[in-house]
Amino acid sequence: MIDSKLLTLIAVSETGSFSKAAKKLNLTQPAVSTHIKLLEKELKIKIFLRGNNQLKLTNEGIIALNYATRIQSMYMELDTKINDCKAETLTLIIGITHTAESSAVMEALAKYANDTPKIHITFITGSIKELYEQLSSYSIDLAIVEGKNQNSNFNALLLDTDSLLLAVSPENHLAKKGMVTLEELRKEKMILRLPNSGTRQLFESSIRSQGLKLTDFDVNIESDSLFTIKDLVIKNIGVSVLGRSTCLEEEKKQTIVLLPIVGLSMVREVNIVYPKDFAHPEVLTSIISTYKAAMRKI
Repeated sequence: MIDSKLLTLIAVSETGSFSKAAKKLNLTQPAVSTHIKLLEKELKIKIFLRGNNQLKLTNEGIIALNYATRIQSMYMELDTKINDCKAETLTLIIGITHTAESSAVMEALAKYANDTPKIHITFITGSIKELYEQLSSYSIDLAIVEGKNQNSNFNALLLDTDSLLLAVSPENHLAKKGMVTLEELRKEKMILRLPNSGTRQLFESSIRSQGLKLTDFDVNIESDSLFTIKDLVIKNIGVSVLGRSTCLEEEKKQTIVLLPIVGLSMVREVNIVYPKDFAHPEVLTSIISTYKAAMRKI
């Protein structure tokens, strides 16, 4: 069983109060204080600092909390996997970026779940940074992310490659062109993903290679929602840089026109990233096969 002192540390951090943590854990406040003092003694560190009626984690306390959270996730994962083994089922928690969520990836994963007996999949969306953190803490089993694997502690399998293109409304004056120059793009109202998005970061690094920066462009709207961005593009409120894979339906319905940008080659990998001790390689193979079959039908 997970050390109760670690659960107390997590509860105090979440609630920001010894008294609130005690209530959450059905303990007395002195018991919570004792748990933290014992943990500090064991680790030979100071975990919390008090000031202005607030608790603040020390640098060492942040490390302790990160590992406590990781241990808690692993313990929950242990319970899930044991129950799966008894029931001869498989439960997977798959992290997916917002970009991948809006592509054929989600449809392929859903089809895999429906076609595979005794498997249950839970999807969690987040930024690439968040998904790597969740992989590290064993909060998720797999992550589907854009770009190369960023952590040598994990393995990766190439699912697909994707290219970033300029997305415009058919009503936009650029829609009749075969391609767009950077000078033409600088005259357009742009709608971009938030700075933590892999799509945004790839676009920014690509324009830097051409001696430009984001302030050279007229970016007047930013959003974390691909649905919102595509809707605004369709309504000709602005143009955006998006992955082709996220606009397949709109391109097919001719509600969005995708154009290459002269001088920018924005191609990226889409990878399945997973822990090196992942015990079901056949799942990875099946996901890739299902995805490729789905892509052939588009």
